[in-house]
Amino acid sequence: MAESTYPGGQGSARPAVVPSQPATPADESPKAPPSRPSLTSPNAAPVLTKLTPPFSVRVAQFFWIVSFLVGGFAVVYDVIIRREQLPLIVEAVRAVDPSRSEQTYTTAADIIFWSLFGVLVGVLLVQITLMVSFMARRPNVRWWQLLTWVVQVVTLALALDLALTGEHAEPLRLILAAQCALVLLALLASVMPKAIAWSARKHDVVRHRQDDAAVG
Repeated sequence: MAESTYPGGQGSARPAVVPSQPATPADESPKAPPSRPSLTSPNAAPVLTKLTPPFSVRVAQFFWIVSFLVGGFAVVYDVIIRREQLPLIVEAVRAVDPSRSEQTYTTAADIIFWSLFGVLVGVLLVQITLMVSFMARRPNVRWWQLLTWVVQVVTLALALDLALTGEHAEPLRLILAAQCALVLLALLASVMPKAIAWSARKHDVVRHRQDDAAVG
C-alpha cells in the first residue's frame, strides 16, 4: 500500500521550522555616545577678577596722564621765568596801590609768585592722587576731580593780570589753558555711560575661572 500523504499522517514529511528574527531597518544608524559632562558648574561660587576697563575709561586715563605731563612742564617753565616775572609782578602791584614802600612791593611779588607756584604743584599732586582713586573705583572721585578743574580755571583767570604778564608768560598762559582743556576732556570721558557703569560695579566678578572654562 502506498504511503499516505494526508497531513499529519505517519509518512508525511514535516517542514523545518525557522525561528523568526526582528527586521532591522537598513537606514537605522547606531546611537551616538552620550556627551561628556562639563567640568564646570553654573552654581560655582563667584570669583573676583580684574577685567579690562572700557574704552571711555582708558580715554579718560590717557587725557589725565597727558594733562599731568603738561602741568609738570608748566611748573618747570614757571620756575625758569621767575626772574623775568618778578619785576612785572612788582609793577602790577604798584599800579594797585602806589603809596607803599619798595620792599612791600617786592614781598608782595614773591608771595604772589610762590602762591601761584604752590597752587600749580598742589593741584597737580591732588589730581594724580585722584586719578589713581578713580582707576580704583573709589566713590565720588569725579566730584573732587571737577573741583580741581574749577580751581585751575579760577587760578588761571586771577593770575592773568598779576603773575602771568609779559612776553615770557605768554607761553605759560597757553600751557595752563591746554592743561585745563585736557582735564575737561578727561572729565567728559569719565562720565560716559560705560565708564559710570564700570565705576558703579566696584568689582569684576565671574562665576568660574578662565582656566576652568577652557578645560570644560
